[in-house]
Amino acid sequence: MAQLPTKRYGAYLRKMAIDGYIIQVDTTDIKEMTKALGSIGRNINQIAKRVNAGGPTYQADMEEILERLEQIWQLQRRILLSQR
Repeated sequence: MAQLPTKRYGAYLRKMAIDGYIIQVDTTDIKEMTKALGSIGRNINQIAKRVNAGGPTYQADMEEILERLEQIWQLQRRILLSQR
C-alpha cells in the first residue's frame, strides 16, 4: 500500500479483495494535455465572442492559437512515443 497513491486502507483492501492486484498508471502527460486543451478552448471562446459582437480579430490571437495547437501536437507525440 505504501507504493500506491491511495491513503485509504479500506479502498486498498476492497481493490485487492476483488481483483487481487492494482495497476498504477502514470497519467501526468494526459493531464498536461487536458490542461492545454482547456486553455485553448477558453482562448477560442473569447475570440469568438469578440468576433460575434462585431469586434476586430487580431493576428496575435490567431498566432497564439496556432502556438498552443503546436504544443498539443508535441504533447500527443510525446505520449504516443512513451507508449511504445
